[in-house]
Amino acid sequence: MTAPRHPPRFEARIHTLPMSAPDDVSALAALLDTGAVDPREVVALIAQTEGDGHARGFCALSLRLFFARRLSLDEQAVRERIPMLMIGGTAGLMCPHVTLFVRRPAGAVPGGPPRLAIGVARTRDLRPEELGTLAQTRLVAEAVRAAIADAGLDDPDSVACVQMKCPQSAQSPDSPARSRGASALGAALALGEVTDEALTEAAIGHDTGLFTERGSASSGQEQTAVQVVVLGNVAGAPGPFRAGRGVMAHALDLAGAQAAFRDAGLTLQDGMVVPAERKRVAAVFVNAGADALPDCLGRRHTLHTDLLAAYPGHLAKAVAHATVAAIAQDTLLLASAGAEHQGRPGSNLLSVVARQPDPSVPESPT
Repeated sequence: MTAPRHPPRFEARIHTLPMSAPDDVSALAALLDTGAVDPREVVALIAQTEGDGHARGFCALSLRLFFARRLSLDEQAVRERIPMLMIGGTAGLMCPHVTLFVRRPAGAVPGGPPRLAIGVARTRDLRPEELGTLAQTRLVAEAVRAAIADAGLDDPDSVACVQMKCPQSAQSPDSPARSRGASALGAALALGEVTDEALTEAAIGHDTGLFTERGSASSGQEQTAVQVVVLGNVAGAPGPFRAGRGVMAHALDLAGAQAAFRDAGLTLQDGMVVPAERKRVAAVFVNAGADALPDCLGRRHTLHTDLLAAYPGHLAKAVAHATVAAIAQDTLLLASAGAEHQGRPGSNLLSVVARQPDPSVPESPT
């Protein structure tokens, strides 16, 4: 692998912390109190909390107020400084949590192996009539390219994951889906997974042959712009983390899920991360797509027709989360739903971030 044209200027770190309630910031406070993380170096966060948009909003407010106190800023300044990608709904066994994306100034390690890099960007505020259109797609593509550059990634192929939070309109029932789809296609365009010539207004939300396998988009009425966080690996980047990626062709594709953990440098035995390495897992992001099809491996499911048919995304998340959590042997991982142009219909997209072992320190076998 050739050295990047723009050597990494930051050491990227990721911390995932459990929350006992939407307003619980005790684990976050404890982490900052140890000095392990300087709040000034937090460049974004993503949180998954129980409940609907109200609980999600309460969680976001609690986090903004926490950082306002720690940074001696007002709430609006925190809102502008730290993108907060809030995911509501913790169906099944999901453990509510917050994941911090941290960058601290550091020099490159000449000849070093690929290590985690984080880039952050956002689009301008979108006008209501732009939601779910090609205009949004192209704005997101620009933002993803900016985040890739911000991370110091020269090659889109080195991107492991693109997390996006996009606006939606309360006036249109299909606005959330179209906004997510337009955003996902923006990531696909920036990553070279689709061509600009293939994109049309009519394709958004309809042409399932156009998709990204590394982008995950969630929508919310609290957003006015599309927030973008890019994770990738750069040769010589400082820091101990590596991001892996994988695709589950369907909800039961264990081999596809396991590939993401191996790509992050983890060892599996009997299909699970070996006990000695489980604490190395820093974050897992799953995009669930089981509800995009009426069946799995030819067997009919009832995500859209049973008693809980109003919540197919939550059910899809629960299935994907349980499958991947069984490999990690930990429920502290994020699962989002929204299959619009996010993988082939019925697939799940994965990214795993893991701390790489220090060769000078032997790992415990237990």
